[in-house]
Amino acid sequence: MGYEAAGVVDELGEGVSDVAIGDRVFGFSADGAAQAELAVLAYYATISSSADFAGAAALPTAIETATRTLDQLGVEGGNTLLINGASGSVGSAAVQLAVARGALVIGTASPANHRYLRSLGAVPVVAYGEGLVERVPALAPDGVDRALDVAGSGVLPELIELAGGTDHVVTIADFGGAQENGVAFSRGDAGRALYSLAEIGELIESGHFRLLVVQAFPLTDIAEAHRVSEDGQVRGKVVLLIG
Repeated sequence: MGYEAAGVVDELGEGVSDVAIGDRVFGFSADGAAQAELAVLAYYATISSSADFAGAAALPTAIETATRTLDQLGVEGGNTLLINGASGSVGSAAVQLAVARGALVIGTASPANHRYLRSLGAVPVVAYGEGLVERVPALAPDGVDRALDVAGSGVLPELIELAGGTDHVVTIADFGGAQENGVAFSRGDAGRALYSLAEIGELIESGHFRLLVVQAFPLTDIAEAHRVSEDGQVRGKVVLLIG
């Protein structure tokens, strides 16, 4: 809770010279205290001119996690990447960032989210039920060479088979499955891709990255924001608006 924020610089810490008072910034509050009128950002970047505060506040974790896992997988132009759980905030960020790198992306999601994935540049496929191993090759005749598990839905064995081995699969959602199957479990303490904060603005401005879906609440309605979040029915991020 409260690790991501966006706003206007009100005060600068000692030695800070890369932003100025009045700049619009977004980033991480290292102490997890961003859900307040004032917050200290330990890692930050300026906000793209076409992004609003709510959209920018939803970006840091999603783009850092997506970038970190794509880096771990070595995703680049010419790769075919399968993302399990592609319609959520991290999944949709990973789709767009992988497409921007030149990769072909196949994303698992419920049928209701297939149109959304196509709009992001991914080829959608249904994940649940049997037959994933048979369905994916039909969409990628040359095969899949990378797989990212965002959903943690117990499909790591299938992802390993499709991607050609454990070295080509990373999960952020299935710690037990990663241990059982010998797959890398990605976490921030292994080295964070903080450079992604500074790079996302150019992708947004060039039309290669669409801001994530957000559901915004005023700070006075924080209890309702918690309730909606805990219901698990939100696609994207729940954002609190200050002032």
